[in-house]
Amino acid sequence: EIMPSLVGSEMCIRDRSGRWHQVYTGVCAVDAQGMVHQRVVGTQVHFCPMTEEEIRRYIATGEPMDKAGAYAVQGIAGLWIDKLEGSYSNVIGLPMHTVRELLDECGLHCWRA
Repeated sequence: EIMPSLVGSEMCIRDRSGRWHQVYTGVCAVDAQGMVHQRVVGTQVHFCPMTEEEIRRYIATGEPMDKAGAYAVQGIAGLWIDKLEGSYSNVIGLPMHTVRELLDECGLHCWRA
């Protein structure tokens, strides 16, 4: 869900406060033979409960305004994220481990000599 407005961002953060939510990213690569390799990566994220004042002050930083889901796990919002199950880089925006696996499947071995 993408909620870029101030009101939408506040609603989104309030909804996440004290709860788990899921972040999903689809990744796709096509090999030299035209075969499609794809995955969907899911990560569970838990926010600590936030007070109304904390929500208002976080929104006032401007951080949530250009973020899908109204937060950046690697930013200020990370102060309230106490649990994460799955890929941290998925929550940032690109599940790097999965990208490496797909590239390997396509014959593009990034880290092999």
